[in-house]
Amino acid sequence: MPHAVNDSVSLLIIDDSAGSLELLSTALKQDGVSIYTADDPESGLELVYQHHPHIVLTDLVMPGLSGLEVLDRIMQFDPGIDVLLMTAHYSTESAVDAIRRGASDYLNKPINLQVLRARVNALLEQARRRQRAAHLESELLDAARLDGLIGNSPAMWELFSKVRRIAPHFRTVLITGATGTGKDLVAQTLHRLSPVARGNFVVLNCSAVVETLFESELFGHVRGAFTGAASDKMGLFEYANEGVLFLDEIGDMPMNTQAKLLRALQNQEIQRVGSLTARKVNVRVIAATHQDLRAAIAEKRFREDLYYRLTMVEISVPPLVERSGDLPLLIRHFVAHFARQYGRPISGLTPRAEMVLGRHIWPGNVRELENVIGHACMMATGDRIDVPDLPGYLRSSAGEITRPAAQEQLSPLDEQECRLISAALAAARGNQSEAARALKIGRDALRYKMKKYGLEASLTPEQCH
Repeated sequence: MPHAVNDSVSLLIIDDSAGSLELLSTALKQDGVSIYTADDPESGLELVYQHHPHIVLTDLVMPGLSGLEVLDRIMQFDPGIDVLLMTAHYSTESAVDAIRRGASDYLNKPINLQVLRARVNALLEQARRRQRAAHLESELLDAARLDGLIGNSPAMWELFSKVRRIAPHFRTVLITGATGTGKDLVAQTLHRLSPVARGNFVVLNCSAVVETLFESELFGHVRGAFTGAASDKMGLFEYANEGVLFLDEIGDMPMNTQAKLLRALQNQEIQRVGSLTARKVNVRVIAATHQDLRAAIAEKRFREDLYYRLTMVEISVPPLVERSGDLPLLIRHFVAHFARQYGRPISGLTPRAEMVLGRHIWPGNVRELENVIGHACMMATGDRIDVPDLPGYLRSSAGEITRPAAQEQLSPLDEQECRLISAALAAARGNQSEAARALKIGRDALRYKMKKYGLEASLTPEQCH
C-alpha cells in the first residue's frame, strides 16, 4: 500500500523478505513519493501494471520469478520505468547482463541505505524533471500555436508572422509547399484571422474535378445551359461571396478555366454558364499547390498572367524535415488529439519510440506524422506508444526481430514460453488483447513474441518445437 500523501512520483519495492520490505520502505519514505510493496514477484508485476510506478526496486533471487525475469516483464511493459536490482550474489557478469537488459542499477546486499537513498533520490528527481518537462511542453504547445498551426521552429515563427500580417489585407494569396505540409491549415488560418472570418470558407480541390465541369463548379449555370442542367445552380464563387474561396492544387486547373478565373479575380464578377448577365461578387481567393508553377508556365500548362495575379502575396510552407525541432510538439498534439478521439488514456511515447520517429525523414510531412500517431494510438494497449505500435515500415527501420521459429530449434525455455503463448491465444480464440491480459504482458510484448516464435493466432502449443 502507498505510504505517501500524493502520487506525483511513485516507487515499488519487491522482496520476498518482510523484514527487507519494511526496512527499505521506511528508509525511502519521503513526502511526495508513493511507495508500494509486494512480497512476491507476481504480485509486484500486478502493481506495476496497475500503478505504473516510476521506479521499481526488486530482489534478484525470489521464488517463482527471478529479478531478471521481473526486469524483462517490466521492460516489455514500459522500458521507461527505472528498475534497480538487489542481490546478495553479486558478480560482474550478472551486473553487466542486468544493465544490458534494461536495469538502471545493480545493488549488492546488504544494502548500504545511504547509497540506496542517494541513487533512488537521483532517479526520483529525474522522474520529477520529466514531469516538469511534460508540463512545460504542454505550455509550450499552447504558446506555439497560431489558430490551427503548430510550431516553435524559426521557419514556423516566420510563417506565423507572415500570416498575421497578410490576413487583414489579402485579396489573393498563393500557398506553396510539399504534399502534407499543411497548406490547407494555413488557408483556414488566413480566413479565420481575416475581416471576413464570419463569411463562408469554400473549398475546391482542382485535382478532383472533371475538366468539363470546372466552369460550372466555379461560376454556376442556368437551366438548359447544357444537357443535364435541369435547374439553375449557384457556383462556388457566389457561395463564397463575402468570404474566402480556397482553390487547392490549382496547378491542375485546365488552361481555359484559368482564363475565366483570371477575369473573375480582376473584375470581381462572374457569369453563370449559359447566362448573359454578369454578377458582382466580393470574394478573397487563396490558391495552393505543391507544383512548381514557374516550370508549369514554361511548359504552357499554367497562365503566366494568372500566376502573377495570385502571387501578389506568396506563402511557402516548410517541410517537416526543415522544422525538426517541432517534432516533439506535433507528436504531443496528435497524441492528445487521438487519445481524446479514441477515448484512450495515452500520455506519450516510450523513449525508443521517440528515437524511431526522430530518425525518420518524414517524406509525407505532417500528414504522414498524423497518420502514424493515429495508427499507434489505435494499436497501443498501455498508456504510452511503443515501437510495436508503430506502422510496419517504421518498425522495420527500427531493426525489429522477426525470426520465425522454423529457422532454428528453440531452447527448452523458449519452447515453454512459446507453448504458454500459444495456449493463451487458443483460449482467447485468437483475441490478442485477451491473451495478453491472461499472460500479464502488454499486447505489444505479445505481438513481439508471436513474431519471435513465428506464431499465428490459430497455432496450437504442439506447433512450438
